[in-house]
Amino acid sequence: MADLKIPEAPAIEGTTHVHSGKVRDLYRIDAGEHAGRLLMVASDRISAYDFVLDSTIPDKGEILTRMSLWWFDRLAGLVGNHVVSTDVPASVAGRAVICEELEMFPVECVARGYLTGSGLLDYHRTGAVCGIALPAGLQDGSRLPEPIFTPATKAELGEHDENVDYESVVETIGDDAAAELRMLTMEVYGKAHAQALERGIILADTKLEFGRRVDGTTILADEVLTPDSSRFWPAADWQPGRAQASYDKQIVRDWLTEESGWDRSSGEAPPPLPGAVVERTRARYVEAYELLTGESF
Repeated sequence: MADLKIPEAPAIEGTTHVHSGKVRDLYRIDAGEHAGRLLMVASDRISAYDFVLDSTIPDKGEILTRMSLWWFDRLAGLVGNHVVSTDVPASVAGRAVICEELEMFPVECVARGYLTGSGLLDYHRTGAVCGIALPAGLQDGSRLPEPIFTPATKAELGEHDENVDYESVVETIGDDAAAELRMLTMEVYGKAHAQALERGIILADTKLEFGRRVDGTTILADEVLTPDSSRFWPAADWQPGRAQASYDKQIVRDWLTEESGWDRSSGEAPPPLPGAVVERTRARYVEAYELLTGESF
């Protein structure tokens, strides 16, 4: 297990800190109109290879928050979401939302339209991804005959999520809930893929999280369709058979594995990022936001 060394979350007046993950800090609101609700704050932290790096990416938290809100608006006719308000404390303005507390499903809901990442590794081993058999001869970046639902277990901090088959989801949450999560995941992916492609971006895959309200309604939670939870590729550069250019933290991964001298297998934390890598990574996140939304950051 990697030593994540997540920085201590800053105190926010009128709230109680509940939990911190790799990127987000969660607080409960103590009083006022939204008492009992949750305040979810996206930090500028960046993780790679199950480590939270000492370096941060300026404005990353705000970009992730704004992109999620943009997508939540466009998906509203398809599925609800957990956002209650964006009227947040000044210290976290722009990178936080007030949201509902939900009973979260213990499943990472992943949709893949293209073969890469852990799906490619599974395919090379077994000819299948999450138990779904795929045609022979596919390469890194190949478009799949049709998008597939490839769920994963939610791992503890510092551990890898593990790809599982659909039957494992059924065993965990039951037939009806599993079918609903699969349906919603594929509908969200289909709509988002089409919208992104109109902007010249391929949505190769995405990871969604869902929760259940007290009344039993299933809605989207956490973040949605950001460079942290999705693979976005420039459509004009797409070429199966090689690693694709991407709008995410691949710049960080490449520097760590190819230039920094850091040994992934050593168990040691990665070194701080050079300023040039930080700036290139920030620029990539901004580019993804502006291309997708048509808005200036």
